[in-house]
Amino acid sequence: MTHPKLVETMLRPDFYPHRPESVELVQTHISYVFLAGDEVYKVKKPVDFGFLDFTTLEKRKFYCGEEVRLNRRLAPGAYLGVAEIREDARGRLSFAGDGPVVDYAVRMRRLPEERMLKRLLREGAADISVMDAVARKVAAFHAVAETGGRIDEIGGIDTIRHNHDENFDQTAKYREVTIPARRWAFVRDYVASFLGRREGLFRRRVAEHRIRDCHGDLHLEHICLAGEIVIFDCIEFNERFRFEDTAAEVAFLAMDLDYNGYPEWAETFVDAYVRHSGDGDVRTLLNFYRCYYAFVRGKVVSFRLDDGAIGEEGRREAREMAEKYFDWAYTYAARPERPALILTAGLMGTGKSVVARQIAPRLGARIIQMDALRKELAGLAPGEKRPEVFGAGLYSEGVSQRTYAAALERAAEELRAGRPVILDGSYKRREERLRALETARRLGADFFVLECRCREDDVRTRLDGRQSEPGEPSDGRWEIFRQQQADYDAVCELPGECHGVVETDVSPEEAADRALRCLRFPAG
Repeated sequence: MTHPKLVETMLRPDFYPHRPESVELVQTHISYVFLAGDEVYKVKKPVDFGFLDFTTLEKRKFYCGEEVRLNRRLAPGAYLGVAEIREDARGRLSFAGDGPVVDYAVRMRRLPEERMLKRLLREGAADISVMDAVARKVAAFHAVAETGGRIDEIGGIDTIRHNHDENFDQTAKYREVTIPARRWAFVRDYVASFLGRREGLFRRRVAEHRIRDCHGDLHLEHICLAGEIVIFDCIEFNERFRFEDTAAEVAFLAMDLDYNGYPEWAETFVDAYVRHSGDGDVRTLLNFYRCYYAFVRGKVVSFRLDDGAIGEEGRREAREMAEKYFDWAYTYAARPERPALILTAGLMGTGKSVVARQIAPRLGARIIQMDALRKELAGLAPGEKRPEVFGAGLYSEGVSQRTYAAALERAAEELRAGRPVILDGSYKRREERLRALETARRLGADFFVLECRCREDDVRTRLDGRQSEPGEPSDGRWEIFRQQQADYDAVCELPGECHGVVETDVSPEEAADRALRCLRFPAG
């Protein structure tokens, strides 16, 4: 147990040799943190959470020493040492004397709050170029961090599988609480699929000594720009969380930047890290590890819901935060590892545009909508109605061919830039689908056709309602639906792994889930 007088005593300014004007206590679930003027003293609580155990004095001494040793790698000037807290014959506590040691404290130089990267970002007081400097420091740290032996063994694919299995076991009870059950299952299936498909890559990462004794908790709150870049508060209490792939460390900070609303900063950081480290595999592993860390954060925040002492407001905040983290995990699980050309094909009114709008943010994809492009090329406003007869005027075969050719040109620009793109059109002609497939293959991109289908009574309802929607670019109407149906080439010429059918007679969210499952787990 923590000494009964420790907290009370360490809150007194006269307890400290440097006599601060005041002392503030900040508690975490594992530590008492005393902010004493320009110094900080951290005392570990005697707790056992399974993944850490500070229950004995000997263990607290060991882990205080480890905290100082490990953090001096990236913050040498901030970690001053380990202070012994002793008790004299009259029961008084102090840092001096020859009485028995009752506890230990990590002694630190206090870092300026106003220079924390998270605060600087929030206040708009940092330039994005700082991410290059952070990436350079992290890459240099990884280059010399310890590797081999137990580190390789602990950080290999068996531990990665164990960590994910633990996550899913511990979050099963939060399905339909902080994460929809179908999204929980999607992430689980994605992890199993990725580990199976990329096992060779994970084993090669070990052989190439990409598993290192890392920081293990690299996020915005642990980076301070105080003249130099100071990265502090690494994980000292569990090697399994610290012995990891360097790509995972990069992904953690990228995820935290995404979560806090700075995706461009995340992209800049990843690009710079790849450039400084020369490790191109980071891009292949990025979404996998970002998914892992977002899921872990969602899990940890969900744990707060089991604490009856936090109150209703605290429970609401925890639920919203956990939902947001899990939503990011789902997004990363859906996001392609390579540029991808995706067609949403099908008859008018079958939900192609709705599906495209729903999945585009998950994929990080741009949408090129044929109806809008067709009118743009004709010099018309997107919402300007042109109720042509079937196959005539704006919808003649010649205009359609020029529109689809222009869409492919624009899509190629996105693919060359390394971004996925969705072409939202009927793609009723076999030749147009094959031309898109050829373009994707020529540019080294993945290719997929999402064929949307729906019951005809739902199609009619949608088409009738569409005519009154302001700004709606589609001129599709029920009276020409049958004509398009008879003029539609069946999607049967594509390899099975390039084609999926999405039944859209459900909510837009569920239709999007079905589409993403088609993309992530193709049947072929």
